[in-house]
Amino acid sequence: MANNKPVHVVPHGDGWAVRREDAKRVSSTHETQRAAEQVGRGTAKREQTEFLLHGRDGQVRERDSYGNDPYPPEG
Repeated sequence: MANNKPVHVVPHGDGWAVRREDAKRVSSTHETQRAAEQVGRGTAKREQTEFLLHGRDGQVRERDSYGNDPYPPEG
């Protein structure tokens, strides 16, 4: 990764937000998780960093790496 902070999609009020790890403010808010996911994945791909999708309970549901994966699959 090019020192870019991971991108998270998290619950935010009645909707969803895209937020950088350790950021105090959100990057954008969305009515649906799907809309926030599309924006968050696009940002993570463009900036070659990690993407984390959280559920309503705050737990990470899905994680993808779009940069230099520190643990690439073998094979």
